[in-house]
Amino acid sequence: MKGYRLSLIRHGFTEANETGMYIGSKTDLPLSKKGKDTLLNYMDEYRYPRVERVYTSPLLRCRQTCDILFPDRQVIAMDDLKELNFGDFDGKTVDELIDRDDYKHWLKGGLDNAPPNGESIQELVVRSYNALTRIIVNMMDEEFSHCAIVTHSGVIKNILTCFGLPKINPNDIYIDAGEGAEILVTADMWQRSQAFEILGKVPYLPDDIEFNTYE
Repeated sequence: MKGYRLSLIRHGFTEANETGMYIGSKTDLPLSKKGKDTLLNYMDEYRYPRVERVYTSPLLRCRQTCDILFPDRQVIAMDDLKELNFGDFDGKTVDELIDRDDYKHWLKGGLDNAPPNGESIQELVVRSYNALTRIIVNMMDEEFSHCAIVTHSGVIKNILTCFGLPKINPNDIYIDAGEGAEILVTADMWQRSQAFEILGKVPYLPDDIEFNTYE
C-alpha cells in the first residue's frame, strides 16, 4: 500500500519567540531578522525536502517561512493549522503571568483545561486531526507522495504525541524554529488507527540517503 510522506516544519523565529512571550492564533507577528537569517543559514548547512505542495498555517510567520524554504511550490493555507489560542495569556511572558491563579491552574494541564477565553488541548487535537485528514485525502486525490506542513511548535508537538508511532512523551519533544519531523502515513493506517510512523527529523544532513529529490 502506498505511503505518503509529510514533513512537519516549525516557522522561523519572531521577536516574541526570542523574548519568551506566548503568541498563539491571536497574534500575527512577522519573522524577526534572526528568524529569517536562521532559516537561510539552515538552507546552506542542511537540506529541506523538495516537496510537491506545502500546507501552512495562515499566520504571517508561517507564510513568510514558506516563502523562504519553498519559494517555488504551491502553498495552501489552512485555519486548522493555526497555533493554540492562548486567550488572555497571549502576548504575555511567563514573568507577567507567574503570580496569576488562572495561569497556575492552566499549568496543571488537562485536555479540557483552556486558558481564559482561549482554546483547550482537546480542541487542538480535533483541529489537528481534521487538518491531517484533509491533507492526506488531498494527497491521495492529487497523487502526491511528499508534501510539507509549515505550522507552529504546539501543533507539531500535538500531532506527534497524539498520532505518531512509536509513542513519544510530550516532555521529550522540543522543536526549534525551522526544524521538525518527517512522518509516513498510509490511508489504511490512518483510517483504522488514526496513526502514522515517525521517520526522523527535518531538515536533513546533505549526505542523508533519505533526501528526497522531487523537482
